[in-house]
Amino acid sequence: MPPQSRTIRSILPVLGLTIFASNLANGIIAPILPLYAGSLGATGVWLGVIFAGVSIASAVFMPFAGRFSDRYGRKWILAVGLVGLSLASFAYLRADGMISLTVVRFFQGAASAMVLPIAQAYIGDITPPGEEGKWMGIFNATFIIGFGSGPLLGGIIADHFGIDAAFYAMGSLNLVSFLGVAAFLPEVLQRRMTVRVSFRAIAASNATRGVFSYQVGAAANRGIMTTFIPVFASAYIGLSTSLIGMVLTLSIIANSLLLVPYGALADRVNRRYMVMLGCLGVAVSMFIMPWAHSLLLLLVFMFMGGISDACAMPPAMALIVQEGRKYGMGATTSISNMGGGLGMGLAPILAGLVVDFFDVRAAFFVAGAVIIIGAVVFGRFTRKLGPAGA
Repeated sequence: MPPQSRTIRSILPVLGLTIFASNLANGIIAPILPLYAGSLGATGVWLGVIFAGVSIASAVFMPFAGRFSDRYGRKWILAVGLVGLSLASFAYLRADGMISLTVVRFFQGAASAMVLPIAQAYIGDITPPGEEGKWMGIFNATFIIGFGSGPLLGGIIADHFGIDAAFYAMGSLNLVSFLGVAAFLPEVLQRRMTVRVSFRAIAASNATRGVFSYQVGAAANRGIMTTFIPVFASAYIGLSTSLIGMVLTLSIIANSLLLVPYGALADRVNRRYMVMLGCLGVAVSMFIMPWAHSLLLLLVFMFMGGISDACAMPPAMALIVQEGRKYGMGATTSISNMGGGLGMGLAPILAGLVVDFFDVRAAFFVAGAVIIIGAVVFGRFTRKLGPAGA
């Protein structure tokens, strides 16, 4: 077995478990926050703004966190981000209005900029060439299983112990993740960048532009879904917080279980086609979502979207790992994820405006449209790439 394969097999469990715990924590508030904000008087636009705060802040800080990690190492930037997420979790307990809730979300976004893209860059550093899809699929599965299990746990905690207990659980799990990184995660010294590559050079890459566009569309879809599925399920189907959490959890877990085989497939077939096919499936699931008049139909449509999303994510991230070897893994993964932050941040506001003019079901048409646009732009930028993205 090559040394790089031995390295990733020994480090991935440590990094995967800590990121799993952190995203389990962050997923806890998914079924709670829209309803909590609504209890404080949030309209559709305010819901969009509250959810946008974390994503916009994350998008702003990601490139700088990534560049810093390329020059000085990943471990302690990741650790600082996890401490910030823990502090943000406890700060929710002090938020008593729209402004304070938005400020907390902004702080959470700044901290999260130092977590996901830096962890992805860490995996990219130690991934053997030709196995980008496989290992990014496995890593993203641990990431998404954590976030996907969070809504179920959050719904149960909120129903039985109250919303405050959910925020305490969120903060404690992020603190545990920090301790895991500080104690057990080694630094990858040999991959620190000594030559500074400009953001303009990274952005000039067609592969990076394509994945950035995909990330905008896919994250916009996820942001709208996360914001408005709980509202839709409560208002039109009459689901409790626990059942809403269960729906979100089951669909995300279905997604995560397929990331591993789809990731392996992305190392053997045309990555561009996989991304575009997955986006099409997600769009269809959103366009039919307003007709989910029962728990069963909601689960079916959510599963359809989750399975399709799993088809697109590993090949897109594999392309970014390839680009990261040229330009710096931290900066490249951060710019890619910045697209996700912009999509996650701006789309819920747009959808909130649509919801205020029509109703919550209209948000899903917006979600389907934005991921179609992202897929089309991705296809245009990547049309000259080979099957493996070369």
